[in-house]
Amino acid sequence: MTQTADGDAFEWVLALVADRRDEFDKLRHVPRDVIAAFKKVGLYRASAPRCFGGEPLAPAEFLRRVERISEVDGSAGWVASFGSSLIYLAALPLETQARLYADGPDVAFAGGLFPVQPAERVGNGYRISGRWRFASGCKGADVLGVGIKVGEDRAGRPLTAVLRPEQVEIVENWDVVGLRGTGSHDLLVDGIVVPEEWTFVRGGEPTVDEPLYRYPAVAYAAQVLAVVGLGVARAALDHVIAQGGSAGFTGGPKAADRATFRIGIGRAEAQLRSVRAFFYEATEEVWATVASGDAATAHQASLLRLASAHLAKTSFEVARAAYQLAGIPAIAESSPLQRCLRDASVVPQHAFLQEGVYDGAGAVLTGVQPFPGYP
Repeated sequence: MTQTADGDAFEWVLALVADRRDEFDKLRHVPRDVIAAFKKVGLYRASAPRCFGGEPLAPAEFLRRVERISEVDGSAGWVASFGSSLIYLAALPLETQARLYADGPDVAFAGGLFPVQPAERVGNGYRISGRWRFASGCKGADVLGVGIKVGEDRAGRPLTAVLRPEQVEIVENWDVVGLRGTGSHDLLVDGIVVPEEWTFVRGGEPTVDEPLYRYPAVAYAAQVLAVVGLGVARAALDHVIAQGGSAGFTGGPKAADRATFRIGIGRAEAQLRSVRAFFYEATEEVWATVASGDAATAHQASLLRLASAHLAKTSFEVARAAYQLAGIPAIAESSPLQRCLRDASVVPQHAFLQEGVYDGAGAVLTGVQPFPGYP
């Protein structure tokens, strides 16, 4: 098995996900041996610094891989997407990063950053206690992050403290309708002291001078989640198109013989391809800027946020349209459209992808001050 996500190795991972996706739903997380398979094909070194042995991918390339995994299973795509999260850890001191990657660059990082909890200053560190929610992928993580408040930086952003799994109790309470296999449980910490050098500001100034860490970190975090919805919607629409030649239960015409079905398919295809094109166009534009050595502008970062929120919303709409076009067979528990509809419905609920992003993007486009923290 090679350390790249090319060719046969990546296809093997897709087959593995297809074979075990029901298991992910049942367990409510993606097991560590599957995380290990993701590591073997380079997904968890895709945002590790090259100077520490990583093989950082251009955002569009990484996003396409997450999209493809999500076509097979949304939960697996969501967990794989956190192969991008090491861009946050690039804000740690270089000496800390050297220790983090001492055993290699394939590091799985998961965080339950909210609600931000107060921390007590103790010498050169912080005593941390509290409970944090929605720590997707925590069951397979090598390091975990929690949000703490010990004063504010100039932008009012909280710190993230990095802990080892043995310092954290995972409260297994992930009981949801969609994306069941993401293992987004609560994290519980009781009086652990974390040295200051193991804390960072999410989206803070990186200490690594490589192009990927000039790419807007928070916008990228929104992108890797939004593209999960794209993959799920693609799978739903492809399923309905493939079923269009089947006769209905009533013995009437095939679905594809009905104009209403064909119109619905055409409209959904146009919607999905259009929003996908906008998403990747914005990605490539910003990457070209940062790869040339320049910083992304606020306008560019806002377009990434807008494209992500719109992708998540439209993907859900397409998945829902596919469900409706499928007719009565879609209500069977065995129908793949059941999982697609549930998973796609979760993505636009994420805080990074909700309707408020349209407000922020509109503010930037019209020259009005956006809400704090945007983009």
